[in-house]
Amino acid sequence: MEIVKDRIKAGVVGLGLRGMGQLEMLLDAAPDVEITCVCDTLEFRVKRGLELVKEKRGADIRGYNCYKKMLGENNFDAVFIFTSWTTHAKIAVAAMKAGAYAAMEVGGAASVDECWQLVHASEDTGMPCMMLENANYGKKYLAVLRMVKEGLFGELIHCAGGYQHDLRDEIGLGREIHHYRHDNFMNRNAELYPTHEIGPMAKMLNINRGNRFVNLVSMATKARGLEEYYKKSRRVWSSWVADELKQNYDGEPPENIKDYDLIGKRAACGDVVTTLIRCAGGETCCIVHDCTLPRPRLSNFRVQGTNGIWMDDAKSIYFEGISEKEDVWEADAPYIEKYEHPLWAENARAAESGPSGGFGSHGGTDFIVMRGFIDAVKRRTQTPIDVYDTASWMAITALSEDSIAAGSAVMPFPDFTNGAWMHRESAPKSKHSLDAIHWDLFE
Repeated sequence: MEIVKDRIKAGVVGLGLRGMGQLEMLLDAAPDVEITCVCDTLEFRVKRGLELVKEKRGADIRGYNCYKKMLGENNFDAVFIFTSWTTHAKIAVAAMKAGAYAAMEVGGAASVDECWQLVHASEDTGMPCMMLENANYGKKYLAVLRMVKEGLFGELIHCAGGYQHDLRDEIGLGREIHHYRHDNFMNRNAELYPTHEIGPMAKMLNINRGNRFVNLVSMATKARGLEEYYKKSRRVWSSWVADELKQNYDGEPPENIKDYDLIGKRAACGDVVTTLIRCAGGETCCIVHDCTLPRPRLSNFRVQGTNGIWMDDAKSIYFEGISEKEDVWEADAPYIEKYEHPLWAENARAAESGPSGGFGSHGGTDFIVMRGFIDAVKRRTQTPIDVYDTASWMAITALSEDSIAAGSAVMPFPDFTNGAWMHRESAPKSKHSLDAIHWDLFE
């Protein structure tokens, strides 16, 4: 597909920590994207965004505190949405209705209805909506996706993974640094952050293109991690949280921890939330959310089929009839290199050479997923992660919340394609495609 526009005009909504990082990456690494205005509800953030655009591009652009006003006064090819989890969808719907491609940062849905709103807005307007799920474009996940597509695993049977990451300071200091995680943890008992795990699994399992999620069940432990964190010293913070407090916003919490008003408050979200999903093809997925207990970070990612298995954290792999020794794990590194995805080979090395170890951090994945969206906008084609993917991945949060509230009842999963998953037309050819590898595009 030929490029329709060499340069696109875009607006950015949401200028918190993630939003500012993504804006900086766009300004550094995407010369074909003209940022024409920025928006945030907090004025000091708008000021920082305007200053960054002036510094990087020498441009004086407009700043807004209301996304509706921004959309009403400007024409965009695309809108980048880096706001809180509970505002992504409504801003994306408004952007599509304004005639723009919508790119949303990751996060779960507040309700299944808002997922349907995304789908209907995209279908009615013809404007794509893409979740910027960077995990899909990690080196290992791309390599394993290629192995899946080339049949090394045989028929897939089970996938597992989790967002298992100690974020007590980020969540616990959410009010002070204006981070939305805090309100979600204090008020919702759910799989709050499913997409880093389910995104790669969904593409390996052909979800929404020949397969779909059928039902879901979630179970949550009791919630004690944040309560204990508030009782203990809250002065040990990760470096970025400390930097955010220094910026500052509204000032640090009281020095005397006994005076802190959240002492004794209990979060609603269980410390460990486990969710099982069954697919139409008979496969199962298990995802785990674990962010409020002391622990080193790991993904626990696993892909298992009739001919082999990969375990990410163990850096181990085994293929029957291919591995040298029967029933003996091999190191996965040689396979990751041998089956390196051509997209990673072409783009990620350039990203890794960027500032701070990669454009937008995360080892270059932010850069690659963003390029996939931008290239689709320039060619006026569907995005590599489409609105049906976006809705399906987001819906897990709302469905898990309902399941837990109903005593871990099984919840039917909506078919956002309305039956089209059985015979959907192929996704557009693209280097960034996660449905197939188009080798001819890399020659």
